[in-house]
Amino acid sequence: MQDLIDACSNALLEIDPDSNGISRRQIEQDIRYLESDEGGSIPLERHRDGKRIFYRYSDTKFSINNQPLNQVELEQIASAMQILSRFKGMPQFEWVNELAPKMEQTFLLEKHQETIISFDNNRYLKGIEYLGELFQAILYKKVLCLEYQSYRSEIPKEYQVHPYYLKQYNNRWFLLGLSETWDRISTFALDRIITIHDSNTPYISNCDYNFDDYFEDIIGVTLYQDAEPVLITLTFNKDAAPYVLSKPLHGSQKKISENESEVVVSIDVIPNYELESLILSYGDRVKVSGPESFQKVIKERLVRASGMYN
Repeated sequence: MQDLIDACSNALLEIDPDSNGISRRQIEQDIRYLESDEGGSIPLERHRDGKRIFYRYSDTKFSINNQPLNQVELEQIASAMQILSRFKGMPQFEWVNELAPKMEQTFLLEKHQETIISFDNNRYLKGIEYLGELFQAILYKKVLCLEYQSYRSEIPKEYQVHPYYLKQYNNRWFLLGLSETWDRISTFALDRIITIHDSNTPYISNCDYNFDDYFEDIIGVTLYQDAEPVLITLTFNKDAAPYVLSKPLHGSQKKISENESEVVVSIDVIPNYELESLILSYGDRVKVSGPESFQKVIKERLVRASGMYN
């Protein structure tokens, strides 16, 4: 037992130098698990010598590395393969289609014909074919030249980009990277990219941005330079209230008040186009109560929308 404790403790120290090792009780629990059906039913023998017990495999040729997967593990693999197979149209998941038949044959996995899970993914989205190439460029730190045409531009323009991050929002994919044109982080929608080719420019690594923090104060992907968060108050009617309370608009959302007819919440965010679109999607079920400047923005958009039906 002491030999097992020492061996496991030394292995843990190689992974974590601050590890306190492993206890006798944990080793005993692990042995019981390995002997169980769930743990693989290893062929273990115990030999007593005085007060000490020695452990060994009853089959001297046995190795846990050659142990076949048990039923629980096979079912877990089958479930994982079913989930991965739903990522159709995603370039970096093409390997799943090739791997699935091999897994089914090797491990005799039962193939489910019916779909039991679905993801909100637009496989026909223009530009989705660039996703794998952009993923590789970020992974291997390659500078790219993008031929890109924004919605506001009548002709395409070329941008040299140091790619850092891919983000999906509202069923669209976006690339974030350092643009040499503007010398700052810029956002490029994949469906507006026309062509991509490599550049020989030395790659500038991302040392300034943590993208978990980058998106902290916004909804969507648009972050205006030097903009500060604004406390926005929204009043939802009783029909929208349960949905808004169960699925907050933003992580900063707080409930201010609630009664039988309405609920008032606040969000502390940087206003952008995506926020406007999200609020407008609630139609007549929400009112921007403040601040007045943002209320005016939403009101003007509603007036323009209403005018289209006059």
